[in-house]
Amino acid sequence: MSVCKAMAVSPTPKSANNSALAGAELLPPGFQPELPLAIALSGGADSTALLWACVQRWPGQVRAVHIHHGLQEAANLFEAHCRAMCEQWQVPLVVCKVNARHEAGQSPEDAARKARYLALSESVHQHPDLQGVKHIALAQHADDQVETLLLALSRGAGLPGLACMPSQWTRNGLQWHRPFLSVPGSKLRECLVQAGVSWIEDPTNQDEQFTRNRIRAQLLPALERAFPQFRETFARSASHAAEAQDLLNDVAQADLAGVMEGGLPSIKSLQRLSSARQSLVLRHWLKEQHQTTPSTAQLAELVSQVASCTTRGHQLHLKVGRGYVRREGAGLTWTSAS
Repeated sequence: MSVCKAMAVSPTPKSANNSALAGAELLPPGFQPELPLAIALSGGADSTALLWACVQRWPGQVRAVHIHHGLQEAANLFEAHCRAMCEQWQVPLVVCKVNARHEAGQSPEDAARKARYLALSESVHQHPDLQGVKHIALAQHADDQVETLLLALSRGAGLPGLACMPSQWTRNGLQWHRPFLSVPGSKLRECLVQAGVSWIEDPTNQDEQFTRNRIRAQLLPALERAFPQFRETFARSASHAAEAQDLLNDVAQADLAGVMEGGLPSIKSLQRLSSARQSLVLRHWLKEQHQTTPSTAQLAELVSQVASCTTRGHQLHLKVGRGYVRREGAGLTWTSAS
C-alpha cells in the first residue's frame, strides 16, 4: 500500500545549469518516449542524472516520482533533497510513501523493488498531477546491468536471468524505459560534477553484506583492469540471451496453444513433446497464467511426474512455485498455496 502526495510547483522547468554540458547528451538518440514523461527519482546520482538530462531535452514535459521506503533514517533526507531539487528545476514532484518491509523468506531488496514498481504504477494511474503520463523512465545504467548478469551467473540462472534488464517493456498498461543501460555509472557522476549538480549518496551502497555492493566494490574494478570493454561485451551477451529467450517464448506460446484442452494443459499432448519442450511450455504456462515461477528441481520433477501419468487413476500433486500442480482429469491445474 502506498500513500502519494504532490509538491506544488510551476509546470514550466528552467534549465538545470546553463553553463554545463547539455545533460541531454547522455540520452541515446533512440530514446523517444511519449510525453509527458515520469522519472523515478531516488535522489541518488543515477536518477538525478536522468532527471537532469530529461528536463533539458523536454522542458515542461517531465514529472518526478519519489518513493519513500521508510527503511532507513536517511529516507527523510532523500525526500527533502528531491523536493529541493525539483523546486529548483520547477519539476512537478509526487512523493509516495510505501511499506517495503520484507516477508519471511523474501530478500529486503526484492521486497523494496516490488513495492517500488507497484507504487510507481499506482501513482501514474491514480495521481492527478501525473495525468496523461503513460511512460516511465528508470535510471539503471551499464554497471547495474553487469551486476545483474553476474548475479544471474552466480545463481545458475537460465536464459531469462541471463537476459538481464530490458531497455524497454510494458507492465500494468505503462511503457517503461531504461535509457542509461549503455552508460557507465562513472560517466553519469562525472557529468553531474562538471555541471555542479548535487545528489545524495545512499549509505547502504557501501554495505558489502549486500551481494550487489560486493560485486560493485570488488569485482567491477578487477574486470575493468582485466577486460576494459567488459560493459559492452557483457551487454552484448545479455542481448543475445534476450533474443534467444524471445524466440523460446514464441515456441512456448505456440506449444501451449497446442496442448490446451478444456482450458487445461492436456497430459497426453504434453507427453508427445520432448522433455525440453515440456519444461518450456510448463514454465510458460505457470508464469503467464498463474504468475509463478518453478525452481529447476520443481520443474524437473513435474516433467517426470507427467511422464508417469500413463493410467487414468495416476494422481499428481506437486509443490511448484507458490502453489501446487495437480492432475484434474486429463489435464493439469495449479492452485495457490495461500
